[in-house]
Amino acid sequence: MRSGLAIASVTAVLKNLLDNELIQLSATASMGDVSITVQPPDRISTGAEEHTQLNLWLYRLTPNSGWRRSGTFSTQADLLENPPLALDLHYLLTAYGERDFQAEILLGHAIQLLHETPILTRETIRIALASGSSSRASGTALPLLSASNLADQLEQIKISPEFLSMEEMSKLWSTLQTRSRLSVTYQASMVLIEDRRVNTATEDDASKAMIS
Repeated sequence: MRSGLAIASVTAVLKNLLDNELIQLSATASMGDVSITVQPPDRISTGAEEHTQLNLWLYRLTPNSGWRRSGTFSTQADLLENPPLALDLHYLLTAYGERDFQAEILLGHAIQLLHETPILTRETIRIALASGSSSRASGTALPLLSASNLADQLEQIKISPEFLSMEEMSKLWSTLQTRSRLSVTYQASMVLIEDRRVNTATEDDASKAMIS
């Protein structure tokens, strides 16, 4: 498993879910072009240049305290590999609209979708990353993500809302130094980052045992 691609893969799967939801929504037909982006909010055009869109931004990573697993040791008690690093991903989902009620409609449907999708199933992940692997858009990293094997991760990824206080949300937007917009935060739990090192010491131990 190429764990270094796992974080981006989760974002890509969530974006794919939101994209598919918008395609099926008749409510968005009257809004014109609606886009799903995954950029920092300070890169989103607002004011006179504001477009109708949903933006999903990964703004924070935290360790998952519920995952406990010891490392792998050789017969000489040498550490061969670290245990997987378990991370929770925290997202800011923001709606933008050119006209009245568009932002509320978009965010409402996105919230409903994520409420109906509490777990990213292995099939959902495979389909989303397979569709990304066929992308040939200039500059996109999507084709790389199919190699992450995220669907084979031991733990399934759970999606749940996080309800920040007004003070916490204000601090987040103040840090970005951009205009605040209607938003909600979500947590994806959890992603496992595995040790890439080959257990050569284990192989050496096995060879010695065979020789003896």
